[in-house]
Amino acid sequence: MLSFAASGWRIPAEHQCMKDFIHTTLPDILGSIGAGESTLNVMGVGSGSGEIELEILKLLHKKHPDAKVENDVVEPSNVMLNKYKALLSKTPGLDYVTFNWNEMTATEFEKEWKKRKSEKKMHFINMIQMLYYVEDPEVTLSFYRSLLHKDGKVLLILVGSAWARLSEVCDDQVCKEGIVQNLTTSEVKSFLDSKNIPYKNYKLQSLLDITECFTPGDEKGDRLLDLLTEVIEFRKTAPTELKDRVLEFLKRPENSQTVNGRILFDCSTEALLIDA
Repeated sequence: MLSFAASGWRIPAEHQCMKDFIHTTLPDILGSIGAGESTLNVMGVGSGSGEIELEILKLLHKKHPDAKVENDVVEPSNVMLNKYKALLSKTPGLDYVTFNWNEMTATEFEKEWKKRKSEKKMHFINMIQMLYYVEDPEVTLSFYRSLLHKDGKVLLILVGSAWARLSEVCDDQVCKEGIVQNLTTSEVKSFLDSKNIPYKNYKLQSLLDITECFTPGDEKGDRLLDLLTEVIEFRKTAPTELKDRVLEFLKRPENSQTVNGRILFDCSTEALLIDA
């Protein structure tokens, strides 16, 4: 079975609820950082192909129109970085941003940063859907939080509990490229609470119509199963026992609800805004 986990594909509903959060809630948060600064230092860790990050940069500029922005991009995939740069070349009006490209993992960047002995502090760091790819999420999060300016923020977005449980159902039988562990915000919040680290959390509610997944041979249903499991041609290539287990899981009442005969899977995510 072939994975496309590194391709940057996302469930449309998941992507949209992130964009809604960024455009409705995040602007006021961005307005609260870096007051009066001539340069704002920001960072994307696991920036992917840049769509969400460029949206954040535009909103930051609206809140701080006179400030320059220096953006450190940390992304290990050359394919994703090339997509990011291609998108940037087609996005006008970002001349206020300087981009520093770092083709490396979050852990590699941490080592590199310590070698530099840099005293640069970040006003905003986004870590969207990336903590699954590190060996020790608590250590990684602690390091990046240590880079914050005194009024800086880390934005962390992770999948909700239904997503995490689906990963566990598929565990060891599908190729989740690069994913080290299943992780939810509940575990991160427990860590933050244990260290008395202040944060706010936001539920990004989203439902995905998966009705066609239960019709064998349905093209739309097959594509949805590929996206949900992150496996190309999942229905054709997965063992029968695994397919049955995934479909049974998707239909459970704690994971989906039925409305007017349609089956809606809870693909909600959660955002944490972590203070310095």
